[in-house]
Amino acid sequence: MSLFSTPEQLARLERVLFMCLRLPFSQGAIPGRVLEEVLADVRSAKVLPTYDFVDVVSSEEACGWQVKSTRAGTPVTWKRAKLPNAAELINASMESEAACQELGDAIIELCNEHAQSSLADYELEEIGYARLILHSNGQVTYFEKWLCSHSRPNIFDPVDFSWSWSNPKRTEKKEQLPALQGTHRGTKRKWWAWHGRGENQLHFAGESAWWPDGDDHSLSFRLPSAEQRLTIDDILEMLANMDSDA
Repeated sequence: MSLFSTPEQLARLERVLFMCLRLPFSQGAIPGRVLEEVLADVRSAKVLPTYDFVDVVSSEEACGWQVKSTRAGTPVTWKRAKLPNAAELINASMESEAACQELGDAIIELCNEHAQSSLADYELEEIGYARLILHSNGQVTYFEKWLCSHSRPNIFDPVDFSWSWSNPKRTEKKEQLPALQGTHRGTKRKWWAWHGRGENQLHFAGESAWWPDGDDHSLSFRLPSAEQRLTIDDILEMLANMDSDA
């Protein structure tokens, strides 16, 4: 069993992703669904048609992956964190720091429970993170990270974070509701922003702390140049040649 792709599998991932980015429809990006399909193909796994924590599962290797693909500056939505008693917790959190911390702890526990459910439901031994980042300088990074297992089921520890409500922001059209922000105690950096008074999106700004600086479980390449990009006519010609060969 191996959660991490082999060098050969990483090389295939790079080739396929590069070809996807050559397509005229890519617009220099790889949607998360496309990355899921590519990873599933390379790892002989399957893409789940669900909103479970894992997006791709290998039953043979008893492991699964949470898959994310965005541009570097785009906030990563970790999940929609819907708490059953959200209104009560939110109201209490406005009154005391302790209640605010309790609300933040509940969000972290919800994240851990989401992953633990996938461990149990799909009989997995481990869950990893498969991530594609498109940088503004034209560099593309893909990496894999271990997240949790049966013996270590928690991804995050609530004691690592302190929580507070942000100040409301005004735009020309409307006032944005405050978000509950989680600060990583060790680095003093904002890691979380929960929009619990809106659509319950939980943004994970601290995810950038996971980005690799070159290791055995990552790869990096440049976006295709203008000369390497395919046109629609190129694709039509290739399809026509395939039909004639058949």
